[in-house]
Amino acid sequence: MAKYLVIVESPAKVNTIKKFLGSNYNVVASNGHVRDLPKSTMGIDVDNDYEPKYITIRGKGEKLAELRKEVKKADKVYLATDPDREGEAISWHLATALKLDNKKMQRITFNEITKSAVKASLKEPREINMDLVNAQQTRRMLDRLVGYSISPLLWQKVKRGLSAGRVQSVALRMICDREREINAFIPEEYWTLDAQLKVDGYKKPLVSKFYGMKDEKINIENHGQLEKILDDLKGAEYKVSDVKKGERIKKAPLPFTTSTLQQEASKQLNFSTQKTMRVAQQLYEGIDIKGRGTIGLISYLRTDSTRISDMADKMARDYIHEHYGENYIAEEKVNKKKSTGKIQDAHEAIRPTDITLSPTVVKEKLSRDQFRLYQLIWKRFTASRMQNARYETMTVKISADKYIFTSSASKLSFDGFMSVYSDSEDEEKDSKVSIKNIEKDAVLEFMDFDSKQHFTQPPAHFTEAALVKALEEQGIGRPSTYAPIITTIIARRYIVKEQKNLYVTELGEIVNEIMETAFPVIVDSSFTANIETLLDMVEDGNMQWKSIVRNFYPDLDEAVTNAEKALEKIEIEDEETDVVCENCGRNMVIKYGPHGKFLACPGFPECRNTKPYYEKTGIPCPKCGKEVVIKKTKKGRKYYGCEDNPECDFMSWPKPLDMKCPRCGEYMVEKGSKAVCSNEQCGYFESVKKEKN
Repeated sequence: MAKYLVIVESPAKVNTIKKFLGSNYNVVASNGHVRDLPKSTMGIDVDNDYEPKYITIRGKGEKLAELRKEVKKADKVYLATDPDREGEAISWHLATALKLDNKKMQRITFNEITKSAVKASLKEPREINMDLVNAQQTRRMLDRLVGYSISPLLWQKVKRGLSAGRVQSVALRMICDREREINAFIPEEYWTLDAQLKVDGYKKPLVSKFYGMKDEKINIENHGQLEKILDDLKGAEYKVSDVKKGERIKKAPLPFTTSTLQQEASKQLNFSTQKTMRVAQQLYEGIDIKGRGTIGLISYLRTDSTRISDMADKMARDYIHEHYGENYIAEEKVNKKKSTGKIQDAHEAIRPTDITLSPTVVKEKLSRDQFRLYQLIWKRFTASRMQNARYETMTVKISADKYIFTSSASKLSFDGFMSVYSDSEDEEKDSKVSIKNIEKDAVLEFMDFDSKQHFTQPPAHFTEAALVKALEEQGIGRPSTYAPIITTIIARRYIVKEQKNLYVTELGEIVNEIMETAFPVIVDSSFTANIETLLDMVEDGNMQWKSIVRNFYPDLDEAVTNAEKALEKIEIEDEETDVVCENCGRNMVIKYGPHGKFLACPGFPECRNTKPYYEKTGIPCPKCGKEVVIKKTKKGRKYYGCEDNPECDFMSWPKPLDMKCPRCGEYMVEKGSKAVCSNEQCGYFESVKKEKN
C-alpha cells in the first residue's frame, strides 16, 4: 500500500509524476479548483466583515469523495498544485475540504516536471503560504464584487445578459480609446527625397536620403517646399563631407516571460494568447520522449521573471560551448529585465527543462503546434546565454549646396545569438551599394532624384500581442490573467478579432460608455494597476488582505447606487420603426441582442419575425444616391454601406458626410471634429461643427 499521497491539479501530470516516484507514492489529480464562491449569489457577506462563503463546486462532490478515500490510506499527503497564487489557493481549498491535519499534510512546489525537480521538492516540503492564498482570495473577491454589482445594472439598462469585469473593463476601455484615436486621426502630408549618386567602380547608384541642413534636420511637409529645395539644388556639387565608421551591438534577448512568449508567438506563429497558453501547458505537463520517458519539456509557464537558475545557466553554457564554440558563450552577467511592476522572482523564466533536447530531437513526438512553440522557447533561451551580435557600421554625409544627404550601411561582423534566434525585427537592411570605399572629400556624380509623397498613418489597431504588451507596461493584470482577459471580452462580443486586429463592436461601445460614465474609477488604468501593487503587498505579507476589500467596496456600492438613479433617464426602450412586419402588419421595433440591434415584431410570442437592423444616417450614397446605413460585419464590427446592397457596393469604415471635397470632388468622411477627403492622396480637410445629441 502506498504510504504517501501526492495531489496535483491536472490529470495530465499524474502519469508523468508517477513515473518519477516509487511504489510508495500514489499520485492523483483534483482537476483544478474544488471550492469557489457560489454562482447564484454574491457569496461575500458584506455585513460580516466581507467574509467569503465558499461552497463545493458543482460536480466536484464525487472527486472530493475519491480524494478523501485516498487520504485515509496515506500516512502523509503532499499538495503539489502549481507554484503560484492560484495553485497555493487550490492547495488551501483542498486542505480545508479534505479536513487535512497539518501534521499529515505538506505543500511542495516545482518549477518544472522533471524527475530531479519533483524529487528535490519532496526534500523541501513546507506549510501552505497563507499570504499567497490571501492575495488570490482578494483578487477573486474584488472581481466578484465588481461583476455581481455592475452586471445587473448593465442587464437592466441594455436589456440583455451582459456582464462587467474589473480588469476586462479596463482592457475594453484601452481598445475603445485606441479606436477613438484612429477615428479622429487626420493624415498629414510629408515628402521624402532621395538622391541617386554614381560611385566610381560600382554599377549600382548610391541612394542618399535628404537630411536637411548642416545643423538642422528638415521635414519636407508639402510639394511647394520640395520644389524650393529642388530649385536650390540645381547644379549643386555632391561632395562627401564626413565618413564615420563604427560598431553597433545588438543585444541577445532575455528568456521568455509569459507576456513576451504570448507576444512573440502571436507575431511569429500567429497564435492567439489562449492557444499559446494551452500548447505551453501541454509542453509543461509532459511529453513522452523516446529513451527519456514522459517529462515536462518546459519550465512553469506563468511567470514575469527573467531569472534563470544556476544549474540551467551552466547547462546552457556547456551546450553552447560544445555546439557553437567558446566565443559564442555570453559573459557571466546577463542583463536583467527592467520592470515597472513587481517581478515574481520565485519563478524562473520560461525555458526548456533540458537544453540537450533540441527541437530536432523531439520533433517526432510533438504535434505541429507543440513543435513550433517549443522551438521558439528553446531558441530564445539558448540565444539568451549567447554573445551579442555585432555589426560594422558606416555613415556618410554628403553636402550639396547648403543641404546634407546621408547614406548608411551595416554589415554583420559576428552573428552571436543570431546564429540561433532572430525575428522580423532583427533583419537588417543593408544599403543597395557598398560604401566602404568612399572617402572624405570625394566628389560624387549626380544621376537623378527620387521624390515621394507620403501621409502619416493613424495608430495601429491593437492586436492580442500589442494589448498584452500594453497591459504589462501599465501594470494591469499578471501572467496568469492576460489570456483570460482577452478571451473574455471576445467571448462577450465586446470586441472582435479580424485577422490579427481587435475591433470594438457596437455592444462594446455601449458597455464602455456606461462604465466610463458611471464607474470612471473602475475603468481607470492607474487605479487597476494600484490594486495589483496592493495584491503584491498582501503576497509579501506587508498588508492585511481584508483591508483592501474594506476600502474598495463602499465606494463601489455608492457608485452603483448613483448609477442606478442617473442612468434611469437613458434606459433603452423598444424604438418603433416604419418597417412593417410582413407576417402580421405591425410596425417592427428595435431590440438589443448579444450581437447588437435587430428588428423584431412587437407581437412576440404570437409573431416571431425578426430582421437585421440597419440604422439610417440620412446621408446619400456617394455612388448611387440612395441612403447610407450603418451595418456590421459578421463579427460585429461597424461600417457604413449603401441600403441598396448588393446592387451598390459602396462601403466605408469612417462615417461618410453629405459633402464633396472642393479640391478633388471625392466624398468627405468624418474624423473626430474634422471633415477629411476620402481620397488619401488628396489630403484635404476642414473643421465641422457637430450637433449635440
